[in-house]
Amino acid sequence: MLESSILDAGLGDADDDDFDEAVEAFDSQLPENRYLDRELSWLAFNQRVLELAEDPTVPVLERANFLAIFASNLDEFFMVRVAGLRRRIITGLAVPTNVGRSPSDVLADISAEAYRLQLRHAEAWRAVVQPDLSAAGIEVVTWDALGDEERVALYEYFQSQVFPVLMPLAVDPAHPFPYISGLSLNLAVRIRNARTGRQEFARLKVPPMLPRFVEVPGAASAGRGRYLPLEDLISNNLVDLFPGMEVLDHHAFRLTRNEDMTIEEDETENLIQALEAELLRRRFGPPIRLEITDDMDDVTLGLLIRELDITEQQVFRLHAPLDLRGLFDLSRISRPDLHYPPHLPTTALAFQPGDNNERADIFASIRQGDVLVHHPYESFATSVQAFLEQAAKDPHVLAIKQTLYRTSGDSPIVEALIDAAEAGKQVLALVEIKARFDEAANIVWARKLEKAGVHVVYGLVGLKTHCKLALVIREEGGVLRSYSHVGTGNYNPKTSRIYEDFGLFTADDQVGRDLTRLFNELSGYAIEKKFKRLLVAPLHLRKGLLRLIDKERRNALAGKPAKIRFKVNSMVDEQIIDALYRASQAGVQIEIWVRGICSLKPGIEGVSDNITVRSILGRYLEHSRIFAFESGGDRQVYIGSADMMHRNLDRRVEALVRVVAPAHLKELDELFDLAMSDGTSSWWLGPDGAWVRHSTDAEGRPLVDIQDKTMHDIQRRRRARAVR
Repeated sequence: MLESSILDAGLGDADDDDFDEAVEAFDSQLPENRYLDRELSWLAFNQRVLELAEDPTVPVLERANFLAIFASNLDEFFMVRVAGLRRRIITGLAVPTNVGRSPSDVLADISAEAYRLQLRHAEAWRAVVQPDLSAAGIEVVTWDALGDEERVALYEYFQSQVFPVLMPLAVDPAHPFPYISGLSLNLAVRIRNARTGRQEFARLKVPPMLPRFVEVPGAASAGRGRYLPLEDLISNNLVDLFPGMEVLDHHAFRLTRNEDMTIEEDETENLIQALEAELLRRRFGPPIRLEITDDMDDVTLGLLIRELDITEQQVFRLHAPLDLRGLFDLSRISRPDLHYPPHLPTTALAFQPGDNNERADIFASIRQGDVLVHHPYESFATSVQAFLEQAAKDPHVLAIKQTLYRTSGDSPIVEALIDAAEAGKQVLALVEIKARFDEAANIVWARKLEKAGVHVVYGLVGLKTHCKLALVIREEGGVLRSYSHVGTGNYNPKTSRIYEDFGLFTADDQVGRDLTRLFNELSGYAIEKKFKRLLVAPLHLRKGLLRLIDKERRNALAGKPAKIRFKVNSMVDEQIIDALYRASQAGVQIEIWVRGICSLKPGIEGVSDNITVRSILGRYLEHSRIFAFESGGDRQVYIGSADMMHRNLDRRVEALVRVVAPAHLKELDELFDLAMSDGTSSWWLGPDGAWVRHSTDAEGRPLVDIQDKTMHDIQRRRRARAVR
């Protein structure tokens, strides 16, 4: 059992003022231009996604999927980040960015870089992915490439399936310019009245509920076929929509709106009602970006700019087709030869069935020792889901408490909580209904849980509850025992198949007491107390990490072993970055494994010479967070939900749990060794902010794919146990 004094080391309140003063003194010695711009760093992340789409060694339908991911990512970037910058500029609250530049200058830079990337994205589709799909028997064609019989068949489809749901909206003195919804694909149509000779304008929305790529009848066989963009089908049959009119011209366009939200929680009695009202307002956010096809004429463009009240800087002229999120549909075509090889997650060793193939007793397995599960290589269904389902059915379980940030629409996790409540157990669900773009779904589940008798709470005012926690209280021989799960990813069975995450199961009494107190505080009013085996934001996580970093710095100066390893989605927080710089200056070897944004500059002479930054993207989305400290030989390693961003450390409830089992520490160490190896495929960050991909060796042979190797290693581990 770990001593509480060890667990508390460096995390208490003693000498806080002295520590803060020392930090300020150190900061004054660091160079001013020591950060990378966070917005440009995010765009660099999306460029890495695009590079996967351009990689000919990636199966072509997966490359189509990466093109769709790029498009979806960029939409959210404009809806939230660019929208936020514009809002601050307009309202006069334009504080300097993390690199000390004005928001207007940064906005100009990111607009130019985003446009460059969108042009590259469109070219990757036109010149690389589309031809490779065609070579594999999946053709995306234009109307001009169709034969007469194909056009007749598609016209019949248009008349029966498309025409009835189209809604052309005219613009004239009697019909004002229509509202253009965010992310909708539209046709701008110029027509001439045959009777009066007058030119008029109409807007036609491409129906989002129909397939974006229409299969050409008679051309499909066993995963092969020809597909026509829906807007191409509509635009070549416009005469049916405007009888008696001459169609002069038509062009596709797409609008992105501000879809970020602000809710004054302390002034709102009913958070759900306020959120529902804000969701309605979100639909009418101001325009942020206008995408148009490169053949749009100046008359039509001028009308759109004037009516939408946007600037030339917000116009993105691109090759057709617009909105390549539609490639998500094509990427699901059943062609195993054009996808990654299938992978079936294995059941974690501790949870595998016994000799007679009976179902594993999850609680008995956890009682034998902590269990660390690595998704998606190890099954979510036979670990996290089985844990909660067994708890719901077990007559000895008295209470279940859980956080829900994002979950799937048909979630077995939610169903397990409902079953438990209906069985008479005490069930608490902390539902974060403010999870961006999942608000509406979370409202639905919150109400369903409440109707079943689950105690539903919405966290603390002003804070998003982002931690991934589950606590089961079970009566065993007259004594209450706690079974805990602390994860790095959401309780979402669907995303667990494509998100890389860790989860720790433990029956440790100290973790149980920590979670009991934390849940009580989350359903109450504030988080005030410290915890023994957890680091919890917003009060204690930042300071705890800063102290652990500074301990490594002091150990390095004293000649003791010192090393820091972080795996995060984003590295932005200036206090954390500065602490890492100070540790690097003292000689601490620091390795940062980041998926997305990184504002830290490695390789600055005399500042960050000892910091290495790598990024890995691939089949699975790297999502786990790991924080490892050498700590003079008494290694401290944490996993949890927090990224190194202001919002995670200051405006969210986050939790990290300390990993203590030697086997688990070895597993995390080996994973990090592999990720940081020069023999592993990854992107390397330089001090200029440029990411360079290293995917082949000097002879052109592919480097190790860490996700493939992890998959094979875990499967081999299971086979070895089966042989024994």
